[in-house]
Amino acid sequence: MSLFIAFEGPDGCGKTTISNKVYAELSKKFECIKTREPGGTEISEKIRDFILDNNNVDMTSRTEALLYAASRAQHVEQLIEPALKMGKIVICERFIVSSLVYQGYARGLGEKSVQEINDFAVGEVAPDITFLFDVKENNSVERKLKEGGDRLELEKGEFHSRVREGYRSLIQSGRYTVIDATQSVEEVFQNCMDVILERLDRK
Repeated sequence: MSLFIAFEGPDGCGKTTISNKVYAELSKKFECIKTREPGGTEISEKIRDFILDNNNVDMTSRTEALLYAASRAQHVEQLIEPALKMGKIVICERFIVSSLVYQGYARGLGEKSVQEINDFAVGEVAPDITFLFDVKENNSVERKLKEGGDRLELEKGEFHSRVREGYRSLIQSGRYTVIDATQSVEEVFQNCMDVILERLDRK
């Protein structure tokens, strides 16, 4: 019973914690894999390292967007699509929504342009459920920066303001399953599981 689930939201919103709990729960009854973006395969992880390397300060916005799409193309063709064809549940931290926000909105490349290069990258593969975590007015990235950050996390405050605006726009679009991430971990987890189990019941 294949199902592709993507977890999206700003840094520090709880994606990793909740996706790990969802994976652990679903694995009790279903064959699942959990992966992340950028990354997930050897080649994709190498591209991830290059994108997030703090030394690559001269990387242009278009280069960044294309590298994310390239990592995603490898990830989909090598790991995600084969797993889905085998009837597995795929749980992924981040997917195209992150590119729409970080490169489309925050970098100013435009949602349409970023969507187009990612459509080419992934073909017909798309999440069945995209959870979009809403952190309300919490500036969650600041918590992560206290521990040090990668090239994108260390961008100036203006960049992160545009990231928040991008997420707010997509939350209001009605295209995704929005989850109130300001709730307790158990409440967020249960909200997600309710949606997933309802979807599995319909398959």
